[in-house]
Amino acid sequence: MADELREVLENGTEEEKEVLALALQAIRQKRERNSAYLSGFLGLSGRFIEEKVYEFRVPITPFMLNRRGIVHGGIAATLADSTMGSCINRLLPEGSGAVTAELKINYLKPGTGKMLISRAELLHLGRTLAVLNCEITNEKGKRICYATATFYLLPKGK
Repeated sequence: MADELREVLENGTEEEKEVLALALQAIRQKRERNSAYLSGFLGLSGRFIEEKVYEFRVPITPFMLNRRGIVHGGIAATLADSTMGSCINRLLPEGSGAVTAELKINYLKPGTGKMLISRAELLHLGRTLAVLNCEITNEKGKRICYATATFYLLPKGK
């Protein structure tokens, strides 16, 4: 593996080197925050912009693109799920959690641009389920997709 890494570093394209840099970012983020490797590949770091609205802003990287040079639909779905999951998990009491029970996504326009802005909002919080929505736009405000999800709420200690 060391030889392959060296070969890419010495002879690889800028795109290949960028993907390697993302892998290192994912490892670093896993070690520092104990987050999923995928969060590191996507560069996820979010914040609440309103009481029940959570946002991720992530640069569009070669890792995210399909053969046509647009954001892969699975990446957009993952970003929407991650944004909604982060929103609900940060709103729950310490020790509680939530996992995705259902996800619906509508792809509206090709994912192009320099950045994806993903905003999730809590719509309903019940005893066992929460419902959220998420809109992903690019830096110019072009709506790329819209998603809704239901999350199963896990009680403390489970």
